[in-house]
Amino acid sequence: MPQITIYTDGSALGNPGPGGYGVVLLSGPHRKELSAGFRLTTNNRMELMAVCVALEALKFGGSDVTIYSDSKYVVDAVSKGWVFGWERKRFSGKKNPDLWMRFLAVYRRHNVRFVWVKGHAETVENNRCDELAVAAAGGKTLYEDTGYDKE
Repeated sequence: MPQITIYTDGSALGNPGPGGYGVVLLSGPHRKELSAGFRLTTNNRMELMAVCVALEALKFGGSDVTIYSDSKYVVDAVSKGWVFGWERKRFSGKKNPDLWMRFLAVYRRHNVRFVWVKGHAETVENNRCDELAVAAAGGKTLYEDTGYDKE
């Protein structure tokens, strides 16, 4: 099974506001870019949505995946194990439970490692994800983020 490298980014123009995500998937000679925009959402939701969509795009279970993200929210929640505690408590008092449950369902199908990268720095593929996310957020086709809770 080949190593899969994923770069993700999310952006919201205003927070909350229109938002989007961008994903770059790399495996051997293969490259795929994904993005979508939403009418009303938050930056953290788009960061997490990007990871969910990226993992859901993988064709084979049990893949070895390295995800590069500039989101401390996502990287720390998984790498430090917080999300598993939140799950045990049924995400009580936590934001974005719909996306965290979606993430955990697909995360468990693969061998995933997270690496935090500094945003807007020298990481070419992360910068590409940011371009995709911002373009999607400002695009003409904006979907409804049905899980966004306006509180």
